[in-house]
Amino acid sequence: MRAIVGLGNPGKEYRETRHNVGFMVADELARRHDLQWRVDTDAMYAKRFGEPAFFVLKPTTFMNRSGFAVSAFAGYHGIDPKDVLVVVDEVDLPLGRIRARPRGSAGTHNGLKSVVEQLGTTEFPRLRLGIGRGDSRRDLADYVLSRFEPGELPVLEELITRAADAAEMFAADGIEKVMNVYNPGAADPD
Repeated sequence: MRAIVGLGNPGKEYRETRHNVGFMVADELARRHDLQWRVDTDAMYAKRFGEPAFFVLKPTTFMNRSGFAVSAFAGYHGIDPKDVLVVVDEVDLPLGRIRARPRGSAGTHNGLKSVVEQLGTTEFPRLRLGIGRGDSRRDLADYVLSRFEPGELPVLEELITRAADAAEMFAADGIEKVMNVYNPGAADPD
């Protein structure tokens, strides 16, 4: 069994912010497969039955404490970290770009830092979704907590669609195939 974890911040005020693209992908997967969210202590989750079966998880803690929910959920369900795809925003990728990796550092992303700390390993796949960095004069924290501009919405919609496609591919075929199809330089899946 694999799990797809979308990281974000809970609450209406964060719903459409750049930092919540992981939640947006999780919501798209739930919509596509008509999944019903269930509430756990620190997360909302849904399970897709059938082939491939997988979980979708949204921690309901704030981003910098996401690892607690991810670790508890994976431990309870006996899911190896290598079968947990963490979907996050990435300021160092241009808006709309996707990059998949089988492992790696958390970089500056507080959600990934928390997941690494609580899982006790960097050996879990991640799908980084480019949100761009914005104006260099603007505070980065303010930027990631801002909403997308109207002109960016078509790119965001395409990003969420492609990321959900990539997450489904991960559930069926693993991270290597996702990397071959979606990473920069890979053949465009469209």
